[in-house]
Amino acid sequence: MKRRDSRDLLTYFGFVAPGFLVYILIVAYPILYSIVLSFSNYNPNAGGAWGFVGVSQYAKLFTDPDFWHAFTNNMIVVAVSVFGQIPIGFILAFILFRKQVRGANFFQSMVFLPQFLSTIVIGIMWKMLFKADGPVSRLLQILSDDPSRQFTMMLEKSTVMIPIGFALIWMYTGFYMIIFLANLQKIDDSMIEAAKIDGATEPQIFAKIIVPLLAGTILVSSILAIAGSLRGFGLIFSITTEGLTRLNAEVLPIMMYRIAFQDYSNPLRYAYGSAISNSIVLISVILIMFSNFVGKKLGTGEEY
Repeated sequence: MKRRDSRDLLTYFGFVAPGFLVYILIVAYPILYSIVLSFSNYNPNAGGAWGFVGVSQYAKLFTDPDFWHAFTNNMIVVAVSVFGQIPIGFILAFILFRKQVRGANFFQSMVFLPQFLSTIVIGIMWKMLFKADGPVSRLLQILSDDPSRQFTMMLEKSTVMIPIGFALIWMYTGFYMIIFLANLQKIDDSMIEAAKIDGATEPQIFAKIIVPLLAGTILVSSILAIAGSLRGFGLIFSITTEGLTRLNAEVLPIMMYRIAFQDYSNPLRYAYGSAISNSIVLISVILIMFSNFVGKKLGTGEEY
């Protein structure tokens, strides 16, 4: 019996070990290395000098205006995702579920279409749309009858995230629409029919029946939106150009990339970049914990 147990144990480790080693090398090791690096003064320009400096890299974040600007832009992206993509996707899914639009299959395909396109391609497309001599500028010239008028939101620090927000909604709303539509199809039609017999309108059915039943799905979607927003890189990087425009629209992942891999004049670029990347993870955890707390208070009955 003992021999059999030992053979079972060896078999278990034989199956688990390859996956565990891959996890250690590809996931765990980079995470641990990034954490250690963020507490050091590693300088690649000085022959790889390495020393422990405590939390000085993290303290620097609190006094760095670029970090707070990128953090603010990231929170705008989170807000657009949670309060833009998810509600719009939910409403569109409800419209499709209740068959309130003709050509439902075509409508669903068109909304979900951006998920099949490359993020870089979408970013370049929206950049061409918003450039000074692009279609949006031309439309403004026609509507205002001013041939010199240009679309300048992408050039202003205070407004650059507005057009980017529209691009984010256009790209990711279809993803959440499919999630909600799949869960709506699990709802028993008899509940809705009973509500209609009692005189409930479509908005009342949506608010009193659909939303409470899909509270858990809303929570999961919010967590996905928060995590995706804080690690989002490709769309904003490709929709902006080098120089002032990219700095104005900079979010934390792009700032981390710029500091760690482009700021050659900074001798501590790897250590500081690691601190920024770890702060992204910490912010994500805090926001997800807050989402769970709110979801629990609202009675979703689920925690993630």
